[in-house]
Amino acid sequence: MSYLHRKPMAADASGVIQHITPKNAHWDYVGFDVVLLKPGQSAKFISGHSTELCAVLLSGRADLATLKQRFTSIGARNSVFDAVPPYALYLPPGETLTVTAITELELALCRAPAQGGLPVRLITPDDCVQETRGQGTNTRQVCNILFGNLPAERLLITEVITPPGHWSSYPPHKHDTDAIPQESALEETYYHKLNPSQGFAFQRVYTDDRRIDETICVEHNSVVLVPEGYHPVGAPHGYELYYLNVMAGPSRQWVFKNDPQHEWIIKK
Repeated sequence: MSYLHRKPMAADASGVIQHITPKNAHWDYVGFDVVLLKPGQSAKFISGHSTELCAVLLSGRADLATLKQRFTSIGARNSVFDAVPPYALYLPPGETLTVTAITELELALCRAPAQGGLPVRLITPDDCVQETRGQGTNTRQVCNILFGNLPAERLLITEVITPPGHWSSYPPHKHDTDAIPQESALEETYYHKLNPSQGFAFQRVYTDDRRIDETICVEHNSVVLVPEGYHPVGAPHGYELYYLNVMAGPSRQWVFKNDPQHEWIIKK
């Protein structure tokens, strides 16, 4: 199995099925967890003294409480494949989040280094920005959760639904060089889900010199780490593909470079 591929763990009492830290990913910025909670189950999460945290409610409803605020019955969808943006909660460093599930809940915890200064903010479906990108079998639906639509210190969070037989993150692009304004350096995680869930999809991660060149067969709840390089994704016929992207790097700018061998596709 590719070292960039993290298959889901069997959920223990805490409900954690993915646990990615800068240390175990061998990089500097992105942390990412996925937690499954049962109705009535509570869990507590700490942003850390130098880490911002954005909790994305992938599916289900929950009560959320911080040190000073409470948000009740939050959640907009039963599945990530519902045509509805999610709710999320942004927390600066030094905060504690208590989550109590009302229904079956799938929660993504997205982290990046931060100094503090921004307030706790509930992100609603109306705050998210949806768009259709691409054409033909490169068409996909994008929903920006914490991107240019809202402030953060480093975190960039978006989700994408790729229809059956389509490609996304395509033409292949990269963002691994700190050379603003030509390109930014951003680590990235892809959290994949399939509909129906027994499906699979493919993601390739490769660098120009092929020092990294991995083609990964992803399944439901898999994570692919993208420390550098190009990273296109393809969904087979019959299976809808969802992924949640979390990015962070030296600066909070998403400036990508297309693979010059394949850029002709968008210039036709």
